[in-house]
Formats: sequence, C-alpha cells, structure tokens
Amino acid sequence: MEIREQAETYVLFMALAKWGSLATAVILLFLTLWFAAGAGFLGAFIASAVLAVAGVFFLRSKPAH
Repeated sequence: MEIREQAETYVLFMALAKWGSLATAVILLFLTLWFAAGAGFLGAFIASAVLAVAGVFFLRSKPAH
C-alpha cells in the first residue's frame, strides 16, 4: 500500500468515526430522554435534533486555504 492510499484510508476512517460518534450520541440522547428521563417523544426528539444540528455545524470539514 502506498502512502497516498494510507492517507486516504486514514481520512475515510476519521470521517466515519466522527460522524458515527455523532450518530451514536444523538441516538443515545434520544432513547435516554424518551425512556429513562420521562421527557416524552417530543422532548427527546427536539433535544436530539438540537444536538444533531450543533454536531453537524461543529464537525463539518473546514475549507483548506
């Protein structure tokens, strides 16, 4: 495997780990608020949507200069 291929694999792995972590956090928050905290479906959905939007905002790739 050449260095370029290794670099591309690393970038892909980091992107999958980043977005997978966000998805896991959103699902965990949703289910915890819905079932354990008694916030109800709507409260859990709103909190999860806020986390998802904030996560996408902070985790998106920055343009290279």
